[in-house]
Amino acid sequence: MESKMMHKRTSARILIWISLYYFYFEVQASELLYSVAEESKPGTTVGHMSKDLGMDVHSIALRQLSILSESSIKYFDVDTTTGALVIKQSIDRESLCGTSPSCHIRSQILLQNPLEMHRVTVEVVDVNDNAPAFQTNCTSLDVSEAASPGMTFRLENAFDPDVGVNSLSSYVLSSNDCFMLKVETKSDGTKLPILVLNKPLDRERQKAFRLILTAVDGGKPERSGTTLISVNVLDVNDNAPEFHKPIKRVTLLENSPIGTLVIAVNASDADHGLNGEILYSFEKYTPRYILNLFSVDAVTGDITVIGPVDHEQAHVYDITVQARDKGSPPMESSCNFKVEIIDINDNIPVITLNSLLHELSEDVNPGTVVAILSIRDEDVGKNGEVMVQITFGLPFKISYFYEDHYTILTEGLLDRETMAEYTITVTATDSGTPPHSSQESFVVRLSDVNDNLPVFSQPSYSVDIAENNAPNAPLLLVSAFDPDVGQNSTLSFSIVDSNVHGYPVSSYVYINSEKGQIYTMRALDYEQINVFQIIIQVCDQGSPVRCSNATVHVFILDQNDHSPRLLHPALPPQGTLPFLVPSNAGVGHIVNRITCVDEDSGHNAWLFYSLTGPDAALFHIGAHTGELRTARKLSQEEDKNVFSLIVLVQDNGKPSLSTNIAVNITVAEKATDVSSERRSSPSRRTNSSSDLTLYLIVSLSCIIAVSLLTITAVVVRWLGQHGHLACLMHRLGFKHALHQHQHKDFHLQLNTDGPVRYLEVVGGPQESYQHTYTPCFSTMSSRSDFVFVKTPNGALSTSLSRRLFGSSFSKQKPPNNDWRMPPNQRPGPSGQHRFHTLQQRWTPYEKSRAGPRPEEAGAGAVGGTGPWPNPPHRSRTAPGSDGCSECK
Repeated sequence: MESKMMHKRTSARILIWISLYYFYFEVQASELLYSVAEESKPGTTVGHMSKDLGMDVHSIALRQLSILSESSIKYFDVDTTTGALVIKQSIDRESLCGTSPSCHIRSQILLQNPLEMHRVTVEVVDVNDNAPAFQTNCTSLDVSEAASPGMTFRLENAFDPDVGVNSLSSYVLSSNDCFMLKVETKSDGTKLPILVLNKPLDRERQKAFRLILTAVDGGKPERSGTTLISVNVLDVNDNAPEFHKPIKRVTLLENSPIGTLVIAVNASDADHGLNGEILYSFEKYTPRYILNLFSVDAVTGDITVIGPVDHEQAHVYDITVQARDKGSPPMESSCNFKVEIIDINDNIPVITLNSLLHELSEDVNPGTVVAILSIRDEDVGKNGEVMVQITFGLPFKISYFYEDHYTILTEGLLDRETMAEYTITVTATDSGTPPHSSQESFVVRLSDVNDNLPVFSQPSYSVDIAENNAPNAPLLLVSAFDPDVGQNSTLSFSIVDSNVHGYPVSSYVYINSEKGQIYTMRALDYEQINVFQIIIQVCDQGSPVRCSNATVHVFILDQNDHSPRLLHPALPPQGTLPFLVPSNAGVGHIVNRITCVDEDSGHNAWLFYSLTGPDAALFHIGAHTGELRTARKLSQEEDKNVFSLIVLVQDNGKPSLSTNIAVNITVAEKATDVSSERRSSPSRRTNSSSDLTLYLIVSLSCIIAVSLLTITAVVVRWLGQHGHLACLMHRLGFKHALHQHQHKDFHLQLNTDGPVRYLEVVGGPQESYQHTYTPCFSTMSSRSDFVFVKTPNGALSTSLSRRLFGSSFSKQKPPNNDWRMPPNQRPGPSGQHRFHTLQQRWTPYEKSRAGPRPEEAGAGAVGGTGPWPNPPHRSRTAPGSDGCSECK
């Protein structure tokens, strides 16, 4: 059935086209253009075709109007009752035209009697999401019936929030007999609908008109909005006001004060009376934002400022002023002009941080981006030109990026320990008059990297500890500091592996790795070791790990833990020393010398000799020398010829330790030195005494050589200071040589390098001294005693301080200051490889050298040697005596 119908339609089309071909030159043709939105419902009016063709509805029916479609689908039809072209079937623009920028449907209108053909093109407009809208749903107009054709009436314009092609495009007025629509476009693109009177009005025939104004946007498909226009026909006021001269443009400074006159408009009306009186106002559809800024005086036409005028809000305002008379009905006219706002420098630059690194590693390379910011000034021209700078003196710089964007970069190396964080202030200043500026500050913190070594509180430490200490006793607390933070400053202490006298240092001390407290591992013995050093290492926990070392010098202090022991003469197996005294021995006869040593040192090694026993009154012993002498003359007529004594040897320690030595003294007619014979007998000689004698000989030889060199240097210096050397050399003809060297000073220096320790004379500038002592030699002493030069404060010029032994502790033990003590408190020869006083009393290889004290040895010398080791009581050589006087 459907195929038959299609066949009939196709045949009819062919006949029609053939007819059109034969009557081509007799047929009148025209073209009608319409537009319709896609998806419009069937029955929607596309256009008033009868009106456009100049036909009424009755003529359409008589002339058998029909629509011929060029496509297989018939989208349109004619409403025979209204003569309008309507949609027959819903149109899908996308399926019809695809992506084509324009979409049209073309059809032919065929009329009979006479035959006419008209072309109809319908544009299908794509839909959009917003439709134009009017502020009011109904507008009322009063129009005089005497209004002349061509009179215009400003209508409300619609507002479409869309932009571009989807914004407001056109207006369409519903069909009527007297009015037509005219659209004007303002300079800002706003389309204004204007109602134009097309024919004279006749109030008696029609008192009012109801017109539909349709606003269509340019969207695809288009959307539209409508408003009702109610036109009331009034009796005439035949003259409308007229403005004297057109106004095109007015300028106004932004931020002009309220009440500032913008312009005064002026219009006149040729009518008289109320019909000639004019009232000024803004047009009815003036936007609200203009009404909030400007006002017009209804009588004078003065337009003044009533609100804040801001160039940044709008550069130009289009204003329409309306002049209306008081006639009945009133007549009006309008005047359009632009108000251009002149910019002034009223805005400060606005700084916006778009991106910021709040924390930055201190080892970043120069040129690292820290922040990205944008700076905008809403002013224009010079007022909107901005200069940017950051805080001076910081290792950062600002660089232009693009448009209004800038970057802040690092410039130079950063160090968190010098500055942990930076406050960067960005200052933006425009070029206006006066200039405006703004600031924005932000903080950049530096994260730590392990770039610093731990540092000890001091490069080296010295600590004293008494021998025989308890194990695990606190020795020293070391401290260190690392300027880094976090794990990079968490410190751990340790002891570097080393050997002390052949044993690992860990067997002597250990350290608390966290606190740095050093403890002893065991009891220390001064007689085995009196000084040693340990290397303390501190490391942080950063990556990479950084470490530092410090040296700790440990000085062991002697304690009185050894009793005196007999050194000479050797004690026989029976435990009693046998001495012989000749019967003719007088008072003060030396029986023998008893020499004891104490393995301790210092005060603990100072020995005192005394006698006890039944026959103690017959003898006396030197308290410091151990020389046993007769107190009175002994003879064979005594009750007995064998005397028993006990020699008590005490040290000066606290508490004091002592040793008792039993002595039997036999009075003989012809006494021989038994002890000497025993020592001279090879069969009774022991390896110990032989070694001791060898050591003593070597030590005495070294001491004598050093003493001779020292005495020579002191004498030369003394002679040089007092002019005796100059006089002597002057007499010998060495004047020139003396002149060259008379200002050279000599001083003593302790040399501990090598197996032999000795004092050497070193030339160099020394302090001036106020007192000197000349050497004096005793007649009974086997060596020469002398005292060094003395400084004004009483201390010797030769400095034997702990610093010397801190650098050479492994070669020689530190000296004591026994020479400062009074005579009754000075020690005897004792100690391990140690010396007492600056007279260099050496005791090598765990032995001590026996010998008479200087004060006793020189007791019989002329003038005496004075208390040991004080200088002899010999005055300085006076000028004019045996010495050479100064040369004048």
